Amino acid sequence: MKWGLLISTVQQLIQGFQFTWGIFIFTLVFSIPLGLLIAKGRMSKDYLLGPLMRVYISIMRGTPLMLQLLLVYYAPYYVFGISTGSIKIGPFNYRFIAAIIGFTLNYAAYFAEIFRGGIQSMPKGQYEAAQVLGFSKAQTYFKIILPQVIKRVLPSVSNEVITLVKDTSLAQVLSVAEMFFIAGSLASKQVSIMPFIVAGFFYYIMNLFIEMIVNKVEKKMSYYS
Repeated sequence: MKWGLLISTVQQLIQGFQFTWGIFIFTLVFSIPLGLLIAKGRMSKDYLLGPLMRVYISIMRGTPLMLQLLLVYYAPYYVFGISTGSIKIGPFNYRFIAAIIGFTLNYAAYFAEIFRGGIQSMPKGQYEAAQVLGFSKAQTYFKIILPQVIKRVLPSVSNEVITLVKDTSLAQVLSVAEMFFIAGSLASKQVSIMPFIVAGFFYYIMNLFIEMIVNKVEKKMSYYS
């Protein structure tokens, strides 16, 4: 084994890993709160909002994530005539921004259904008891219902989070220089599968780290059992 080549491969993959990690973190930060809002809208009795959220969730879950990423990237130009080449937010170009938007919209739909299931599984007696004790609707939701919902849906959410780690590789369709994109380029240049093996190791370590965090969170929330 050429150790110099291996070290060079690892160093280049670490650069791509920064984009992979960035996609992962930004998606979680935006999609989880958005998922909660969509879940509330999905349960709304409003004749327009409820059906609209159901259609949104159906489309996001029923079409490929790769297609959604391409639509987010190309829509500004082909629909509105806006050139995206000059769009930047800080150090991030529109390719990266489009990836974040696409991942966020997709995963928010999945999180919304998970949260909706958790919220609707709560006994109505808890709402009635909170009302008797003088809690407002906001206090009931954030202090009583939401903590229990989080504990109930944590396993399902953690599965989606682990899937997100692997799905970040789809950002390559937008030519975002994330880890899998770089691994493919290196494999082509080196005529070797070693870059893919090293990239797989990075993904695995990242998921192990996430599992450790989830396990700690589950233990801390065990007092609700």
